Amino acid sequence: MESLAVSDQKLAELKKPFEEAGHTFVEYEKSTDVPTLIAEAKDADVMVIANMPMPAEVIRACENLKFIDVAFTGVDHVGLDAAKEKNVAVSNASGYSNEAVAELVLGMALSLSRNLTAVERRCRDGATKDGLVGWELKGKTVGIIGLGRIGTRTAELFKAFGCKILAYDGHPSEQGRTLAEYVDMDTLLAESDIVTLHCPLIDSTRGLIDAAKLAKMKKRAVLINCARGPVVVTQDLADALDNGVIAGAGIDVFDKEPPLDKTEPLLNCKNCLVTPHVAFASKESMVLRAEIVFDNLASWIKGEQKNIVL
Repeated sequence: MESLAVSDQKLAELKKPFEEAGHTFVEYEKSTDVPTLIAEAKDADVMVIANMPMPAEVIRACENLKFIDVAFTGVDHVGLDAAKEKNVAVSNASGYSNEAVAELVLGMALSLSRNLTAVERRCRDGATKDGLVGWELKGKTVGIIGLGRIGTRTAELFKAFGCKILAYDGHPSEQGRTLAEYVDMDTLLAESDIVTLHCPLIDSTRGLIDAAKLAKMKKRAVLINCARGPVVVTQDLADALDNGVIAGAGIDVFDKEPPLDKTEPLLNCKNCLVTPHVAFASKESMVLRAEIVFDNLASWIKGEQKNIVL
């Protein structure tokens, strides 16, 4: 079991009914060392992980493993092929970070539109706002790629600021139509002042936003990615920012988990606001995540699996 980042008291409260039923929990520090992971998990019936990579070779080495309870929304870090081979059930914590992610997207949009990082630095340096007058969200067009739960909540928040919402999604919904106009990808990119990504990382979305897609955006537009890093081609985005193809970006996710190497392109290009994968992490979301994880476990034990991935 990987740490769930909640208080000891809350964790004890959630574990208590299971321990009273005779189940045992063992908690380990996050690791990427395969032999260590195998040694820790080889006897487990259930594995609880957050965003720690869980390679297929570890899953295959766990003879008793029956259920992987992922305390995260995305599951691209889990060796799902191995889980499927071994008939291991997998559930995620879908829904826990809807509010947290949507609010960070709004925060990034506000920071980029009002040049908050730059004007804060100016103020500390005894300078003025000259040349850094920003723009308002009201009346702007926001394009949301992936109008699922998080994308929907993001749409609601932008709509409250008076924005027009466009959406691109392979599975349009009636709820989505009340918030957004569904359009094709090219239309969304060409007409949006802000493009925000809320799609999962799957084969069809890996490298989705590349140089060709960025070139279709307005020069004054900004891109926000709080989804998964590899949805965007990193070097293409860095080049687009340096060459004025788009005006700015807010990036919370990268090709690898932070800490990042100093040579990371998005740390060394123009007009890029970066955060170390914090969108999902609020005090409230961490508690909700833990509650969902233990509810998933209770449901699986009863033969009523929830939030099914496999």
